[in-house]
Amino acid sequence: MEGWNYKILDIDLSAKTITEQPLDEGIARHFLGGRGLGVRLLWDLVGPDVEPLSPENVLIFSTGPLTASGSQTSNRFNVSAKSPLTGGVLHANSGGWWGMQLKRTGYDALIVRGKADEPVWIEITTDGATIKDAAHLWGKGVFETTELLGQDNNKRNVLCIGPAGEYLSLMAAIMNDRERALARGGPGAVMGSKNLKAIVVAGKQKKNQSADREQFKFMLYETGKLLKASPLTSQAFPEFGTSVVMNLINEIGALPTRNFQESQFEHAEKISGEHLAETILVKNQACWACPITCTRISKTEAGEGEGPEFETAWSFGAQCGVDDLEAIFEANMVCNDMGMDTISVGNTIGCAMELAERGLIEGDLRFGRADLLMGIVGDIALRRGLGAEMADGSYRFADKYGAPELSMTGKKLELPAYDPRGMQGQGLVYATGNRGACHETGNMLGPEVLAIPRLIDRFANQGKAGIVANHQDTAAVVDSLVLCKFTNMVVSVEFFARTLSAVNGSNFTADDLMKVGERTWNMERLYNLREGFTKADDTLPKRLLEEPVAEGPSQGHTVRLEGMLEEYYQFRGWDEDGVPKQKKLIELGLDAMVD
Repeated sequence: MEGWNYKILDIDLSAKTITEQPLDEGIARHFLGGRGLGVRLLWDLVGPDVEPLSPENVLIFSTGPLTASGSQTSNRFNVSAKSPLTGGVLHANSGGWWGMQLKRTGYDALIVRGKADEPVWIEITTDGATIKDAAHLWGKGVFETTELLGQDNNKRNVLCIGPAGEYLSLMAAIMNDRERALARGGPGAVMGSKNLKAIVVAGKQKKNQSADREQFKFMLYETGKLLKASPLTSQAFPEFGTSVVMNLINEIGALPTRNFQESQFEHAEKISGEHLAETILVKNQACWACPITCTRISKTEAGEGEGPEFETAWSFGAQCGVDDLEAIFEANMVCNDMGMDTISVGNTIGCAMELAERGLIEGDLRFGRADLLMGIVGDIALRRGLGAEMADGSYRFADKYGAPELSMTGKKLELPAYDPRGMQGQGLVYATGNRGACHETGNMLGPEVLAIPRLIDRFANQGKAGIVANHQDTAAVVDSLVLCKFTNMVVSVEFFARTLSAVNGSNFTADDLMKVGERTWNMERLYNLREGFTKADDTLPKRLLEEPVAEGPSQGHTVRLEGMLEEYYQFRGWDEDGVPKQKKLIELGLDAMVD
């Protein structure tokens, strides 16, 4: 293999057919793989007439040209579909080992379409694929399913859904390698709607070989030096995990607290990475081909497992007014076993707590009730009691009780752990995100907080549009290669281009890759526009736009979005309604996509 296998596996569960199709070389070069390839295929396969939970929706699992090459963090893969939570484009990626194994079966991507008559699971090897009965697995949690199907890192890897996906929760995740997650936007519900419980991959091909092995070894060495030289990737993440930023975000007044009513949590230290290391941490762990080892393996009386990551510690912690790290970890374990997005679930619980405190719903949910976390997470997964209503996400839940403004969402996707009133650029990232309000598609943590590559005024709103767009395009590049964004915090796109050139044998420049990122971003925008999204959807919750932070370092600030959004459309080459102009489409080779 030299980057691509040029093969896509296509499985129709309704027709019970398994076929192969070629990956067009032009599409491969223009979209690379992962997220870019996913949205390009989705455009052709799923139109605006398709309901997200119907058999006509598809799941597209895609690797990238660096996957399984041995390059740092070349373990990740992507899933694309139409989102049942937002109604727009869904893309999510995950690490671990499963993506590497899919690539080693000889395929660049897997398309799953249709719906099986009864629960099934799929096995993919280098000899092909088979569809198998999953009656004995339906209803089981992720942990048991993974064990029963023979998870064995580097040999046989399991991807599956838990009960949340079976019950079609719009916050359901797809889990791989037991506790890795394709989480945002409800991909687990799409998989559950197809009666598909699991996909097992066992590849025997040699790792993705490089066309220029000496150049590849050189790039591996140089990239390794950068990762070792950075205190972030060589010390902070390995020692304290992603929650190393908890205290910092809280200190600057950008840690959303009690459903974004405040921007500082008085007990942030108790849910921080430092406190985790002192209390429940067992060891750290890495994904395949990753030197960073940011994963936490923790343990309480309830069990042992991965987490909590920063976003999870925040969502079940500050967002819910909870300072009990053990309770947060145990809620995280239930989420993983049930197969759910911890960001959306914790955010929705925080929303419910505010609704309860305002007397809009009945029950005992209140901010700070750590003792209720595990129970309500289980109720959401199994659609029991109030959890049945919460399972569709905070927007639909709050709207049902007459208070949609209490849902902290963008395009109906729950916001992550950064209050944009303390990070103006992050507000623009959330508002313009194609899959909804998400930090992973252009996080401004680097320039607005960590001084990577340089520090900019986090309260300024002028001049942010170009920086945000560049971060979004870069994130799309990384998601299409598919690599970990922590690598990109210290390794430039120039390095990725040189590594890809060594693997593939042709010349890719940094400009080539950035054009792929911009093309992918605009392709996603076109998809959402076709689905009926408009400029009105590029917004934030009313609270963030109109309610100034009451106290702390971000006191008095709201998100001043309007000016940034106008500047952003201009920078993108879009018209005043946020529609890409013909000139931009021609420049990106996307003009044939629209009439």
